Amino acid sequence: MVKKHKGYTAKTKGRMFVIFLFFGAIIATLGYTLVFNLKQVNDMKKELAALEKEKVSLLEEEEATEADIKRLSDPLYVARYAREKYLYSKEGEIILRIEE
Repeated sequence: MVKKHKGYTAKTKGRMFVIFLFFGAIIATLGYTLVFNLKQVNDMKKELAALEKEKVSLLEEEEATEADIKRLSDPLYVARYAREKYLYSKEGEIILRIEE
């Protein structure tokens, strides 16, 4: 006594349609969320790389500033710097400025 398969009834087809819609909506939502999160992660990685470059630049600038501070504590350097930059002269010294 084997039953023959007569096909799905309209009620069963309706239920299957609703289930497919439900799971389709869930899959679409999860897919959108995944793509959105991957985009955010990619943007954050780019921002991190830019900030790392800026950090390196600022550390180099800090080192240069600290070196300037050490040099400015030397009175001989300060005197030479003032003579060169601001054209100060020693007693009896004549400054000739040559521009190219």
